Amino acid sequence: MGLFDKLFGKKDKASSGGVKPDKSLDKNMKFMKEAFEDCTDIVYREFEVGNKYKVKAALIYTDGMADKILLNKFVLDSMMINTRIADNQDLEEHEIFQQIKDQVLTVSEMKEVETLEEGILNILSGETVLFLDKYEKIIIVASKGWAARGVSEPVTEAVIRGPRDGFTETFRVNTALIRRRIRDTRLKLKTYQIGERSKTDVAIMYLEDLVDEEVLEEVNKRLNQINYDAILDSGYIEQFVEDNWISLFPQIQNTERPDVAAAAICEGKIALLVDNSPFVLIVPSTFNALMQSAEDYYERWPIATAVRILRYFAAFLSLTAPSLYVAITSFHPQMIPADLALALAANRQGVPFPAIVEALIMETTIEILREAGVRLPKPIGATIGIVGGLVIGQAAVEAGIVGPMMVIVVAVTAISSFAIPSYNVSIGFRLLRFIFVLSAGFLGLYGVSLVALILLVHLSSLKSFGIPYLSPFVTIMDYFGDMKDTVVRAPLLSMNNRGITTRKGRKNRLDDKKPEDFGKGEE
Repeated sequence: MGLFDKLFGKKDKASSGGVKPDKSLDKNMKFMKEAFEDCTDIVYREFEVGNKYKVKAALIYTDGMADKILLNKFVLDSMMINTRIADNQDLEEHEIFQQIKDQVLTVSEMKEVETLEEGILNILSGETVLFLDKYEKIIIVASKGWAARGVSEPVTEAVIRGPRDGFTETFRVNTALIRRRIRDTRLKLKTYQIGERSKTDVAIMYLEDLVDEEVLEEVNKRLNQINYDAILDSGYIEQFVEDNWISLFPQIQNTERPDVAAAAICEGKIALLVDNSPFVLIVPSTFNALMQSAEDYYERWPIATAVRILRYFAAFLSLTAPSLYVAITSFHPQMIPADLALALAANRQGVPFPAIVEALIMETTIEILREAGVRLPKPIGATIGIVGGLVIGQAAVEAGIVGPMMVIVVAVTAISSFAIPSYNVSIGFRLLRFIFVLSAGFLGLYGVSLVALILLVHLSSLKSFGIPYLSPFVTIMDYFGDMKDTVVRAPLLSMNNRGITTRKGRKNRLDDKKPEDFGKGEE
């Protein structure tokens, strides 16, 4: 069995839990160098502490992941030059080690571990390991200091009014962004390390007095069941813990915005943060939550309501507009006024394909342009998306491949899909659009109605960690107050009750205050 297998291989029940470090510094260094064989980015620094006792010591860290300025100034400088172990003192061996920890090391954070596995994992995580000769524990110095992207404005969730900071790829920065917004000791943070090889930090954040205990238990259970070699992004976690992996609709919300995550936590939901990912997962999630934007709560309620109604209408157009056009022109022309029917017939004169083929050609072309625009560099991508659509649409009409009305319908459909706040929901609608078009081409409006009914049944059957996906629409009898925050957004003062995801008995937002108590001065 190789050294790596000895360290990280599966252990039997009788195993003590890890390989203990030896009292000899030389043996420990030999062991670590064998573990990191052919790893040229691992730095070893051996030195002595004190003039009289000359305690042999060694630092091990990963180049590029540890803060060298901190190590030079507050570890090496303190231990080699400004050491406080006086030559005229007669100290026992254990007193020497205690004095090194308590009086020599001038770092704000350190800890001790008792196994070499823990030491290796800390080195690979950016921390620095300190070995002392004849000392049977390993000192871990907090020294993470790799280059990281700074806090910047989220790209996928832009708003006109609201905070401009977004999550980054650095785990502790993300936890701090949420802590900054919720200054409550009841905000809990529990950390896992998931991935046999990656050992990725994954954390759940929640308010212990608001979270539903059954949901919290289920989240912990599903995270503990993940057995995968490397977790590289929060998308991996999402796919492992979601309820229905076959569905086109996401049952877990993801966000780049700390204000969205903080608001969800205050609703009794759980935020999942994954190291190396700027996207935080929110569970449980509903379709209604995925159709909301952070800006809805920063504007006054009439404006937010109007925007939400427009957003739901755009979602309806994005899903059904091409299929309705195909169904009406192919099977039900009598449903439209005679003048409009004649105009449509004139526009399609000379087009060699039926309406369903027209729709499929244009929809496929738009999707190719959209994907190409995403993959190209940002300055070029926007130009390709706009100019490409205009040029190809105009060329297709002039060539007689499609009619002008079909180009208009497809363009309106594409623009409407951009009004959906959640990118995952938008993709689901884009894929379902093809199914709707095919059903309309074969069965007309009957086909559209059949697929819509199947879709509604599917959405009604979905759950996110035990919460109905279409809540509060399907739970209106039990949670009628939640309807104030759906298609219509009521004034904030009237939304006194938290949603279905909150623990029972903790629904009241205003505590013992009443809405009429706000907005008035003292009498």
